[in-house]
Amino acid sequence: MNDRRPPTLVAVAHGSPDPRAEPAVRALLRLVGAMRPGVRVAVGYLESDRPTLAETLAGLGGSAVLVPLLFSRGYHVKRDIPGTLAAVDDRLRATVAGSLGPHPLLAEALHGRLVDAGYRSGPVVLAAAGSRDPESAAGTGYTAAMLATRLGGVPVVPAYASADSPTVAEAVEALRARGHREVAVASCFVAPGRFAERCAAAAPGVAADPLGNHPALARLVLHRYDQARRHWHEPALAATAG
Repeated sequence: MNDRRPPTLVAVAHGSPDPRAEPAVRALLRLVGAMRPGVRVAVGYLESDRPTLAETLAGLGGSAVLVPLLFSRGYHVKRDIPGTLAAVDDRLRATVAGSLGPHPLLAEALHGRLVDAGYRSGPVVLAAAGSRDPESAAGTGYTAAMLATRLGGVPVVPAYASADSPTVAEAVEALRARGHREVAVASCFVAPGRFAERCAAAAPGVAADPLGNHPALARLVLHRYDQARRHWHEPALAATAG
């Protein structure tokens, strides 16, 4: 008999030594669980925090959809997560969803956090972690374009905390050199941490908080989960969908 329970949603978080990061991730996942009470929600971390992704997967049976709490397709999404999944006992049937961004719901969450921080108008620097993978940078650029559209066409410049350029400070300086006195920084991070703080410190004006448990981000997590299920031709899941 096939297990008719929906797959476990395993949120894959980066992890951080910052003690505020893990509670922020948990708050987001509580909201995800409240929005979809019939789905079990678990978390696994790639670095620093526990349980690790491998530990979480080892404790599961049945089926699972891994949803990266990452905003573009960089090394973690392409290599680390599939590599960890490949080492799991075959009693677990699992697939990996796409990265959270780019997507209009991500632009909605970024916009919401800017407004929460007091943003009214003017150019924005979109602060992201950064990656050497060109697909990751392209995704961040697309997110910046969607945020610009949502903000009525103001300039939104992607910038990075590491591995890519420009830095947030460089992007801010370039905008100010073009005559913009007030420049806001949008935080494309799930949780507080070293990168988010470094980016916020470069803001001459409004600096938005990390996205945390913004409702649009929770909806985006569930959207990626549902999207992965629809495209997963695993026999047991086909039975549950019927």
